[in-house]
Amino acid sequence: MKCVYGVTSALLLGGAAISLATGVPAGAQVAQNDAQQMGQIVPRAGAPGSFAELTQQLQPAVVNISTRQKVRVATTNPFAGTPFGDLFGGGQGNGPQTREAQSLGSGFIVSADGFVVTNNHVISAEGAGGQVESITVTMPDGTEYPAKLIGKDAQSDLAVLKISAAKPLPFVKMGNSRDSRVGDWVIAIGNPFGLGGTVTAGIVSAVYRNTGAGGAYDRYLQTDASINRGNSGGPLFDMKGQVIGINNAIFSPTGGSVGIGFAIPTEIAQPIIDKLIKGIAIERGYLGVQIAPVTEDVADSLGIAHKRGEIIQGVVAGGAAAAAGLQPGDIVLKVAGKDVTPEQTLSYIVANTAPGTRIPLDIIRENKRMTLTVTVGKRPTEEQLALENFGQQGGDAADPFAQGDKQGDSIIQKALGLAVVPVTPQIATQLGAAQGTQGLVITAVDGSSDAGSKGLQRFDIVLSANYRPVTTVAGLEAIITEAKASNRNAVLLRIQRRGQPAAYIPIRLR
Repeated sequence: MKCVYGVTSALLLGGAAISLATGVPAGAQVAQNDAQQMGQIVPRAGAPGSFAELTQQLQPAVVNISTRQKVRVATTNPFAGTPFGDLFGGGQGNGPQTREAQSLGSGFIVSADGFVVTNNHVISAEGAGGQVESITVTMPDGTEYPAKLIGKDAQSDLAVLKISAAKPLPFVKMGNSRDSRVGDWVIAIGNPFGLGGTVTAGIVSAVYRNTGAGGAYDRYLQTDASINRGNSGGPLFDMKGQVIGINNAIFSPTGGSVGIGFAIPTEIAQPIIDKLIKGIAIERGYLGVQIAPVTEDVADSLGIAHKRGEIIQGVVAGGAAAAAGLQPGDIVLKVAGKDVTPEQTLSYIVANTAPGTRIPLDIIRENKRMTLTVTVGKRPTEEQLALENFGQQGGDAADPFAQGDKQGDSIIQKALGLAVVPVTPQIATQLGAAQGTQGLVITAVDGSSDAGSKGLQRFDIVLSANYRPVTTVAGLEAIITEAKASNRNAVLLRIQRRGQPAAYIPIRLR
């Protein structure tokens, strides 16, 4: 679930499944929203008399996405420690168990050869402490295809899948959200509540709405087109039949649509999707600061305009901001000449600046205006940020314990049931480890693995494996590979836990 504001909000988990004709010859490699076709369907101006023709043209490219996952859930035995404990699955008391779960989501095909765009949270179980086992894409006519995950990006909440078919698939083109205006008609297609293909219509309520959730991508198209649980990953179309947004979240006190829905603008999504399809690493700028909005009282006390600037609450040691001399209490008004506003936040501007770029920051420090020049750093992985910012809030860093991309240590995950990242000086400090500590910090443990059964935990540090120091993921992978090649069934890890002496623990390979 993704929180928007401090009121109950619902992530949209669901898909779209319909059975209407495409309106184009079978096998034609033409987008469902091709300009020439849409020109015959969409009225030039005014409110449309009906959305039927537009819907019929677009709906075949909107698909249902379902996943099978293994998730870890906590259990409680109220009779643990009593003679009746075994009647409830054993006398072990509280403990996690592995269960199978399913999720539904929407998506849409963007190429005749089967690339599908959706939300990362639709296909990722990491936030629930689980692992996705399979992904299935269902076409409007009920045809099912196994899908391969091509790439995902947790921070922008986008993912790309790939399906293969014997013939070209119906697809739609991405439009330009920059052309959107408040009051423009839009339609949303998805699968709310698992009911099947559902179409709703409304208008653009706001362009580039900041929800207050924070982060570099808190920047949405807002619409009153009804969006409910199940629309996540589905398209938001304009009256030209172009995708201008990817349905993502709602603001709701009830969990159902109250006319406030949010879609990721294509202006933001398109560059990320292109990189995911091409397998290009997504690099973002990073300062290493914790930030907060400038309230009206702060603005009045400093004599600056309302809804301008953000205040620095903290500076990460050794980061780009610290190197440039930025200090807690500084108020950043402009970045590279761009005003910092609720619609154009510091996090957004910096994240979309290439690492290594030198940019000026216009700030106020102790009621004096000045300009600092900062060399933008490279954003660490989500797991590294979660550890480096343990116990902190806000900033251009990710929320602590946010979803992370653990694909890099898949060998370790499969063999040991562990996800790890290298220890940095900042991580060592946050975990209370001695300065100079080297190793790999555990960021996730599969409770069904031998490591889980032997009590390994998040934030334990792996110092060595088979008596060899490990400082990189590749180093531990190599030791695992060697052990398997030698027909060894386990590796001996030396584990350091906060406040305890290091201990050797043998972990069986899977």
